[in-house]
Amino acid sequence: MTRPPRTLVLPPRLTASARTLRAAALRRGLRTVEATASAVPEGLGGPGWAALPGLPVLPWPTASTAGTGSTGRAASTGGTEGTPSAEGTDSTGGTPYAGGTDSTPSGGGTHRAEGEGHAVHLHAGPSFADVVAPALGIALLEAPADWLARLPRALTRREIRAMPIDEAYRLRRPAFVKSPNDKSVSALVYADGSRLPGPDAVDPATVVLVSDVMTFAVEYRLHVLDGAVHAAGQYAESGRLRLGSADGDALTFGREVLTAAGETLPSAIVVDVGRDDEGRWAVIEANAAWASGCYSADADRVLDTVLRSAGPVTELSPHDRGFVR
Repeated sequence: MTRPPRTLVLPPRLTASARTLRAAALRRGLRTVEATASAVPEGLGGPGWAALPGLPVLPWPTASTAGTGSTGRAASTGGTEGTPSAEGTDSTGGTPYAGGTDSTPSGGGTHRAEGEGHAVHLHAGPSFADVVAPALGIALLEAPADWLARLPRALTRREIRAMPIDEAYRLRRPAFVKSPNDKSVSALVYADGSRLPGPDAVDPATVVLVSDVMTFAVEYRLHVLDGAVHAAGQYAESGRLRLGSADGDALTFGREVLTAAGETLPSAIVVDVGRDDEGRWAVIEANAAWASGCYSADADRVLDTVLRSAGPVTELSPHDRGFVR
């Protein structure tokens, strides 16, 4: 039985990462759709969407079969302790959309059989994805909001708590505070709780992660697929953007994290890890793969994680059903 043809939906304003993934998708034979305004593009949500011709049938990505390249070749930035993201976990600087343009690989492909659905995937930031994904039947996978706080201290090297921002207002010390899975509260070191966005800007019940301030000498992003590091690379050094390959110690620590806590994550996710000046390794955070930057990563392998992390609800595995946003 052939799987349905696939399309990758992208946001209105493309980052470098989105452009890189678009190119990788087209090389693989996917159709790409770039939104241009403020609702679901015509044709994506309507009855004619599943009948678009000339779209190749492609295999569902797995860690053993999809993508090419070395797991030691990837990089991205953003989401680091005390360092605002340059691109990081939000692929779009835009707003929800309508209309759009599409690119279809030349040479046609295999037309869908009568009655087959059309598989749609997404690479975009949270605000865009929250509007578009439900309309297109896309399940967005993400880590539980308190995942980082529940990790053993041996993996985080610092105290981390998940709490309503209303409670965080009472902090009387510097702390690194961020929203677990979006940017409603910017990831920053705040001098105390009074510096956080107030109740006029954020719902008091909004959950935030509050952690001790930890400075990392070097930081790496691990693109995880099926419980294994699928791609990895350096994205920062001493708090500044610096791209490069992942060293063996970073990959070893990543495997330790996944051995200890891999079952508490969806099958496709991004995990950032770092090493401090004393040589201690720690988990920085987990990010949704569909919203994470690509940068100099092996785009084919990063695309594997993106497709799995934001794909048709009908293709969810039993394990992943518990991680839908």
